[in-house]
Amino acid sequence: MAASILPFTAAAQAQAIPDSQAQSPWFSAGQQQVTARASVDANQPATAKNVILFVGDGMGISTVTAARILGGQRAGGLGEESSLSFEQFPHTALVKTYNVNAQIPDSAGTMTAMMSGVKTNAGVVGINASATVGNCLQQAGNELVSALDLAEIRGLATGVVSTARVTHATPAATYAKSVNRGWEDISDQSEQVISQGCEDIASQLVNFEANLEQRFPNADVDGIDVVFGGGRRHFLPNDGTSGDLTAAFGQSGGDRTDGQNLIAQWQSQYTDGRYVFNESGLDALDVSQAGNVFGMFNSSHLQYESDRSVNSGIEPSLSKMVTKAIELLSRDPDGFLLVVEAGRIDQAHHAGNASGALNETLEMSLAISRAIDLTNSDDTLILVTADHSHVMTLAGTPRRGNPILGKVVGSGGSSPSNADDGLPYTTIGYANGPGFRDYGDDNLNPDRTYQDAPLGGRQDLSAVNTESPGFHQETLIPLAAETHGGEDVSLHAFGAGAYRVRGTIEQNVIFHVMDKALGLTQ
Repeated sequence: MAASILPFTAAAQAQAIPDSQAQSPWFSAGQQQVTARASVDANQPATAKNVILFVGDGMGISTVTAARILGGQRAGGLGEESSLSFEQFPHTALVKTYNVNAQIPDSAGTMTAMMSGVKTNAGVVGINASATVGNCLQQAGNELVSALDLAEIRGLATGVVSTARVTHATPAATYAKSVNRGWEDISDQSEQVISQGCEDIASQLVNFEANLEQRFPNADVDGIDVVFGGGRRHFLPNDGTSGDLTAAFGQSGGDRTDGQNLIAQWQSQYTDGRYVFNESGLDALDVSQAGNVFGMFNSSHLQYESDRSVNSGIEPSLSKMVTKAIELLSRDPDGFLLVVEAGRIDQAHHAGNASGALNETLEMSLAISRAIDLTNSDDTLILVTADHSHVMTLAGTPRRGNPILGKVVGSGGSSPSNADDGLPYTTIGYANGPGFRDYGDDNLNPDRTYQDAPLGGRQDLSAVNTESPGFHQETLIPLAAETHGGEDVSLHAFGAGAYRVRGTIEQNVIFHVMDKALGLTQ
C-alpha cells in the first residue's frame, strides 16, 4: 500500500503545486470559493480520510432525468418519482463545463479541470492552456499537478477505475501529462513527436511512480494501487505475441510499434502485485494478499452494459470493479483517493442510442450504492458529477408514467400522439447525430450505427418498437457522431466535507473540494 511520505513535509507538499498553477486565476478563485463555504454547516465533518469521485462521462441532467425515470419504471413504478442513488445526496451544485478555448467542451479539458483545479484547452490532459494541442515542444513546463499526484505524495492509496480504455481522456487526466489526448500509445505518435520526447499515455501509466518521483525527488510514492478498465492493446506490442488476449471476449493484438510489453514491465516493477484480465480473475483476488492490482479487461473499451450482461462472466461490471477497488484501497490506514468513470454513457450518446446510455447510467447508480455501503460518511466524501452533457432532450407532451423510451402518448390518450406531420414521435430525441436506426433486439451494441450513413429528419415510427435496445432516436442534424452539449451538469456530494458543494461553480472548483477534504495542499 501507500509508502510513508516522510520527510516530505506539509510545507513541501504545499509547494508541490508550481507557481504557474497556484497563480492561475482558476486555481485561486476555486480556493476562495471553497474556503468561503467553510463557515456553513460547520457541524459537519470538514475533512475526509477517503474521497471517491464518480464521473459519468456525458451524464448531463437530461440523462440523469431519463435514467431516473427508466429505473423507476423497471421497478414497477411510474418512474418520475424515482431517484438514482446519488440524487438522494444532501448537497448539490451546478457545474459550468466550458474549456478555455471551447464553448462546448471535451472530456480531456473538463477532467483536467476537475483533477488540477485549473481550466484548460480541449484535447489536452494534465496540461495548462499555455500549450497548443499537439505541440510536443510546448508540453514541458506546462504540466499540471493532479489530485492523484498529490494523494500519492501525501501517502494515500490511489485508484482509477473506468469502463473505457484507461488511456482514454477522462482516466488519463488523473495521471498523465500530454498535449494530445490521442497519444494513447506510441503508435498514435509521429516520428517527430517521438523524437521530441513526449511519452505516450500508456507508458506514463506504467511509469507513473518513476515519473512522479523524478518531478518531486523528496517524495516516496508506491504507484497507483488499483487500475481497472480497458485498453489492453495500448500496453502490448503489435508483434502477434498477444498472450492472454485469446482468453477474453472479442480481443485483438497489441498496437505498440516499439516492441514493448508494458504489462510485463508493470509486473516486473510490482513483484507483489496482481495482473488480472477477466471477471473470474478479479473475483479470485485475495484482497489480503494482493499488492498493487492492474486489471485490463478488454483490448479497447469494456463492453456496453447490455452486451456485458449477454456475455456474462468475461468482463466485470462497473459496480463489481468499484466494490473490489474499495476493498483493496480500504486496507490503507491513511485513506485513499479513488476516481471512477462510467465512460460508456458518453459513447452510447455519440451513437445516438439513448437505451445504451441510460443502461450505463443505471449501472453507475448501482456502483455508487455499493460505494455508500462500503464506506462511512463520517470519514468519506463521495462526489458524483459529469464532465459534460450531450444533446439528448426530453420533449413533447407525454402523460405521467409514459415509457421514457417509448412514443409520446398524451394525457387521456391510449395511443401514440402524432406531430403536425402526421407521424408519432418519441419523448427522447437528439439535436444531432447518426439518426434513426431500427436494429431491434438482435444487436445490442450501439456502435453498430457507424456502419450506416447518417440519417437526419423524421421517420415513420408507427411500426417501430422504440423501446428495443437497438433503436436509435431520430436527429435533427445528421452527423457521423452525436456531439457533446454545453449546458451545466450537476455535482452531488455526500459525506465528510460535502457541505462545500452548493450553488453554481466552475468545474475546476471540484479539485478544491477534494483538496479541502483530504488536505492535499495544506
